[in-house]
Amino acid sequence: MGWPVFGRHRIRATQFSMSIPAILASTYIISILGLFVFIASLRKGGTQSRPDGGNVIFEPGEIGTVEDPSLDRPGRRALQDSLSATDGTGADPNARTDMSVRIEGDRSSRGVALALWGSATFWLLVGSIFGLISSIKLHHPDWLVNEAWLTFGRTRIVHLNAVAYGWTAMAALATATWMLPRLLRTPLRGAGFSYLGTVLWNIGLAAGLIYIATSGNEALEWLEIPWRIGVLFAIGGALIGVPLLKMLPRARVDHLYVSVWYIGAALFWFPILYLVAKMPGLHTGIEYATMNWWYGHNVLGYFFTPMALAAVYYLVPKVIGRPIRSYDLSLLGFWTLAFFYGQVGAHHLIGGPVPSWLVTLSIVQSVMMVIPVIAFSVNQHQTMRGHFGALAHSQVLRFVLFGAVMYTVSSVQGSMQALRFINNTTHFTHFTVAHAHLGMYGFVAMVLFGAAYFIMPRVLDVEWPRPRLISLHFYLVVGGFAVYLMLLSVGGWLQGTALLDASRPFIDSVTVTWPYLQGRSLGGLLMTLGHFVFAWHLCLMIGARLGLSRRRAVKPLPLSEI
Repeated sequence: MGWPVFGRHRIRATQFSMSIPAILASTYIISILGLFVFIASLRKGGTQSRPDGGNVIFEPGEIGTVEDPSLDRPGRRALQDSLSATDGTGADPNARTDMSVRIEGDRSSRGVALALWGSATFWLLVGSIFGLISSIKLHHPDWLVNEAWLTFGRTRIVHLNAVAYGWTAMAALATATWMLPRLLRTPLRGAGFSYLGTVLWNIGLAAGLIYIATSGNEALEWLEIPWRIGVLFAIGGALIGVPLLKMLPRARVDHLYVSVWYIGAALFWFPILYLVAKMPGLHTGIEYATMNWWYGHNVLGYFFTPMALAAVYYLVPKVIGRPIRSYDLSLLGFWTLAFFYGQVGAHHLIGGPVPSWLVTLSIVQSVMMVIPVIAFSVNQHQTMRGHFGALAHSQVLRFVLFGAVMYTVSSVQGSMQALRFINNTTHFTHFTVAHAHLGMYGFVAMVLFGAAYFIMPRVLDVEWPRPRLISLHFYLVVGGFAVYLMLLSVGGWLQGTALLDASRPFIDSVTVTWPYLQGRSLGGLLMTLGHFVFAWHLCLMIGARLGLSRRRAVKPLPLSEI
């Protein structure tokens, strides 16, 4: 007897559905194998489509010359000597490097960059204070409870929005705005759009934070600010991106460096992401949850991450005076990030009332993210190979490479955390908070701190007044971050274990975290102190520019003196 038609279709449907995981797994395995074959060919001297693609960020005759404006003249010479000694190469003392194009580009962007960096630093302090208050309230809940705007439910959200849309976003936009004239070898055009965008962004953030502190919020993480106010972020971000469109037709380069790809994509993606997420009446019911984490993860992967990676790909080669090891590998990392990141957010909804295929797709794409991460990590390691001694001299390199390493760690951890058997323990715990800080702070913020120390001497034409404060800042934030990350990760895992144990009362999952939350506040305090050191040093620098102290302008070390 033959199978009934319905039964036959049911079996075929089942067989087809069972083949989907196999197809996804096969795609993943093939992608990984292809990546490693590509990396192996590079190590054996395999051909590249553009072997000198990384040279475009250097002026003719500049390769071999270090650039670290955070150092004084003896420091730059020591950095140059350390790198020349490791590979036996250096700048040609007879070479004549024309810096006029770069100087013109730096001057064209200094006003916008200063406005964005100043705003970012202000919001960094605001966010740090509210973050520390929120952290202390987790183990001293009766502290500061007489005013509604100081309750945990409001201070925590003010902290998130101030550091995300204030410090991190505006520092990233400042870095991108300053780098574009250098990357395209043409002055910044349309600066008025950038100034207007900066003003609108600050107005939107200030109004949004006041609304959260005094009235409430939209109850969607990363989207707490009402759309009537938040739309200023989309408009402001789009306006800040206008100069790129005006500069591209006038670019004086034979190809676009990978940092331009990252910056251009981030400036294009952010307004679209925010408008789709906040458009009134577009989402209803469970769609709000899926949209929330579609945006929550994509604003990290399609805005903050590309901006930080663009800075890494520019700053590391410039500091050590050597181009990136593989330009092709850098482009591979960009395109795989673009293709694989779009749906990773749904792994936050494991166990929720959403289609299982959506969660499975998110898990698969989360694991696929190891491909762009490996591409980036191998490329940076090969670029720095033989030059790690520069870390003893370059403050900028310490911040940027620390952030680059944390990108690798946070991405691999995120891919593993998306797996159901791990997510079951970490979900709804402090472990997730630690992971979020690993990416946003350990990676993005640390890279941006390094960018600030590189950029601001070029913006203000003065040296950093007290270089020791740069080291103090680094050790305070790294020490505080290490305490914060390790204790909160351990406490979060223990919290998840307690929540899964049906024989234990719920209160056990709270009390087990108590000492770790106190340690979190200690780490947060150290990080906040580091932020105030950074802000104070920036104020001293601006004061020097205004004439409170006289410093000679920082200029590239003349080749004749190397």
